[in-house]
Amino acid sequence: MDGQSEIKNPLTQPFHIRDCALIPLATGYKAQTLREFKEALLRVDSCSIYHHFWGRFLEPQFDEPEYNNDFAAWIYHCLNERALAERLSVIDPTDYRDIESIRQELVDRIEDQLYENEFVPSSRADQQFYFIRSQIVVLDTGHYLEEPSELPDAVSEMSIGSIFYHFIDARRRTEGGNDDFSTWLIGWGDRYEDLRQKLMAVDPFFSSLKELRTTITNLLVRYFREDSHE
Repeated sequence: MDGQSEIKNPLTQPFHIRDCALIPLATGYKAQTLREFKEALLRVDSCSIYHHFWGRFLEPQFDEPEYNNDFAAWIYHCLNERALAERLSVIDPTDYRDIESIRQELVDRIEDQLYENEFVPSSRADQQFYFIRSQIVVLDTGHYLEEPSELPDAVSEMSIGSIFYHFIDARRRTEGGNDDFSTWLIGWGDRYEDLRQKLMAVDPFFSSLKELRTTITNLLVRYFREDSHE
């Protein structure tokens, strides 16, 4: 920037900051054995698979997860299948084009395990896996951003619910499958294309929401600090 104020783009709407919460709902599917688990995976609604990969980010215990999705955690803790748990834990949902692709990857890896071993792992009756889906509740914060230069301070003060809504849940709402921040910057033309690319390159899956907020904030601060000296 040349030290002058940004010129407001009349075609760009203000960025509306929202918060969110997830309400867990039962699906009616449960599993006690690995085979039952595979069969349920084939039938459960895609929003349940989404929940067990992403919904747990809003749970307090996610700050230091032992495994990166609920499926892997159950297979390790309740079926005592460490090798399979580790194979499922390294699945990064951002590498797949949609939930159905993730479903197929999960099923394929479980089928490989079942094929290689005659013994079918089973949990205790009180440790069955219950498939959950979630309903997102969107909350209006009443806060708006007029210009991209406001992003660093705004993001640093956002709740983890806002980070989840704008940087994770946005990927299933926006046409391009991107976060809300980079989508908003499209309206400013090529001016912020480099920033857009940097934001879209951030992988949100292997961090807690607090860590993700810090990563995005630092990225934005560096960008606007360097930009102000050009």
